[in-house]
Amino acid sequence: MAHRIYTTSFASVYPSYVAKAERKGRTKDEVDTIIRWLTGYDEAGLERQLEAEVDFNTFFASAPDMNEDRALIKGVVCGVRIENVEEPLMREIRYLDKLVDELAKGKAMAKILRGGEQ
Repeated sequence: MAHRIYTTSFASVYPSYVAKAERKGRTKDEVDTIIRWLTGYDEAGLERQLEAEVDFNTFFASAPDMNEDRALIKGVVCGVRIENVEEPLMREIRYLDKLVDELAKGKAMAKILRGGEQ
């Protein structure tokens, strides 16, 4: 049985990512930068996905260019070690969760983006 998050609208969770970052003095633009780095969406593409209220499955399946460096994202999210998540879609969601966590914890953007471009 598929996890409920797969069919949850990405747009319904997105404000939580932004709020988490903003509570710690970070910005919506930084959250968007992380999402674009991970998925390859440009600003307009990300906006279209939010407006269309696509689910997480569609959001990641439609991503233009998943960043190869996402495999460098390690650690624990929600008590689960990302490297041990076998389900590919859940791993992508956990990557995003981890990046937003790092942003909220004050990590520098260059480190969050694994030394990649902002």
